[in-house]
Formats: sequence, structure tokens, C-alpha cells
Amino acid sequence: MIEVDSTAGTARVAAGLRYAEVARRVDELGFALPNLASLPHVSVGGACATGTHGSGVGNGCLSTAVSGLEIVTADGELMTVDRDRDRDRFPGFVVGLGALGVVVSLTFDLVASFDVRTRVYETLHLDVLDDHFAELVSTAYSVCLFTDWRTPRLTQVWVMERTTDREPAALTAPWFTATPADGPRHPVIGMSAISCTQQQGVPGRWYERLPHFRPEHTPSSGAELQSEYLLPAGEAVRALRAVNAVRDRIHPVLQVCEIRTVAADELWMSPAFGQDSVSIHFTWIADPRAVLPVVSLVEETLAPSGARPHWAKVFTTPPEALRPLYPRFADFCRLVEEQDPAGKFANAYTDRYLRGGRDRASHQEELR
Repeated sequence: MIEVDSTAGTARVAAGLRYAEVARRVDELGFALPNLASLPHVSVGGACATGTHGSGVGNGCLSTAVSGLEIVTADGELMTVDRDRDRDRFPGFVVGLGALGVVVSLTFDLVASFDVRTRVYETLHLDVLDDHFAELVSTAYSVCLFTDWRTPRLTQVWVMERTTDREPAALTAPWFTATPADGPRHPVIGMSAISCTQQQGVPGRWYERLPHFRPEHTPSSGAELQSEYLLPAGEAVRALRAVNAVRDRIHPVLQVCEIRTVAADELWMSPAFGQDSVSIHFTWIADPRAVLPVVSLVEETLAPSGARPHWAKVFTTPPEALRPLYPRFADFCRLVEEQDPAGKFANAYTDRYLRGGRDRASHQEELR
């Protein structure tokens, strides 16, 4: 179900649809979503419930485009939550982590459709970021940086610019020593780029360029674990330097690391809540035993920067360390208790992070 209101500039979308399906439909009617994740394969409901994002200093996470939700509540009723009508608690519902009910549909604010071109550059030394990080990530509508942490360098810089924007000045600056790729590239060095979206400056529709991967192909490497951490934008250089100091532990279990930017929002459980953010994303090999100790190392390394883990990816941060990172965490927990006092939508994950570690059986006994 995709219902576009051309007058209002909104789209009501079934939560189970993939972004690739939604994007094509709204584009046919002259509209666009402000941004997309690197994988268009993800579901609309799942991505918004976890604060999933694309990149761009002016672009919020995907959830920031949501203006309304339809939710099946714990008592089986269908409830509508609206950004304007429910102003006080709406920011708690959007990134809901599945704990508030079953999201049936979402209403998105749309923008006018636009064209994008992607250019990929290779091999930029990490030292350049010390003085030019903010300039580099601000040079286009969406900029994504990649490294394999084998050496202190960026293996690739993806620059995605709207075709109506001026030529990015940073790409001709003396400090920008990366060289244009001589053909299409996959973010993971050595993998075929057949699954990737068009590059080399060829213009195309927003939904064909902002993601890294084509919806008809297997995304990324296809066999992997993922972790991601969002931290204040001002901490980016220090955090990257800290990760570089332990790269010898990281690269043996890493496929690729991606650095992106996300604009601040007011959604209570969004990892970008209240602060312009930089995300550091790790695509690991598919070996939990080898990867988890390194995940813990990365978290220790990024902890001084106040890094918030992505809710839907692998992390080991304990609840007592995670809760203080979210100023509205207690408000969200109260909202969960109000909406689902018996814990019908609870599970081991929500019990651990949202219900103070109580198991569901003991919590239900308390309610009796």
C-alpha cells in the first residue's frame, strides 16, 4: 500500500514495504524522500523504528521524514499518532524499537524529485581529516568515506551531489589528493561492483544513486555482521584517530568501515538525538566468535566520545552504560510501560535495555 497525497506532499506507506518499492512509486509522481540508506532492501517500518540513516550533514535519519504512524496497540486497537496533534509524545513513537506496538503504516513528508551523480575517489590519507574533515563531508549532498583500516588511509570517498548544485570546490583543493576511480567500485576492495549503483558522474534519479547497492542484487558482501556507532560531529577526528590506533586488531576481521554524517533530530531514541552526528560503521566477517571481542574493543575506544550504538546492529554496550547517552531514555521507558504494561511486545532485548533487566515472567507477576 502506497498512497500519495500530491496536494499535501505526503505518502502513506505500508510498514513492511522496502524502500526500493516506495521510492519508485513516489518518484513516478514527481516526489522523493529526502534521503535513503545505503541498502534500499530494508523495510520502511524496521528502518524507521531503529533510527537507520543515509548520509549528509543536512540530512536527518530516515525517521525524521515520518509525520504519522498507525500502530496496533497491546490491546488490539488501531491507534494513529500524528506529529502535529501528538506533539508531546510523537518523538517517542517514531524510533520505537518495536516496543510500543505493531506499526502498520507510516506517513512520510516528501520533497520534489531530484537527480544525483556519484563520483568515487580513491586513497586519501587519514591525516587530511585532521584539518579538513568537516569540509570534506560537507562538500556535497551526501558524502561517504570508506577504509579497511589496513593502513591509515581512506580507501574510497563517495561524493553524491545533486545535479543542480555547484561543482564541489573541495574536490579541486590542494589538500584533496584522492584520485578519481577509473571504473565502478564496490566499497569492499576486490568485490565486483555489479551490485553497486551507477558511479563515474553519470546522472540518475535520487533513488538510483543515494543507495550504494541496487535493489535487484545482494547488498554489501551478503555474508557479514554489522556494527555502527554515532557520536557528536565534533568528536569525529578524535574518534577516528583512536580507532586508527587499534586498527591492527580491527582489520583482520573487517570487510570495510564506512564513515557518514547525520543531522541532529529530536526523536527520543534516535542515535542522532540532539546532536549533529558522525557514524562509524563496521562490516565484519561472518564469525561472531572472532568479531565480538573486537566489537567490545571498538566500544571501549569510542566510549570517551559518547558513541551511541545502532539499535539494530551488533553491540555489547551494557544497559547501564547505554542509558545515560539518551537524555529522554526514562521518558521512552515510561511510554513503553504506558503502551504495553503487560509486556506483550517485550522480548529479551527490550527486557534488557528498556525494562531494567527484568524478565517478562517476573514483570507480569509484578503487574498482578
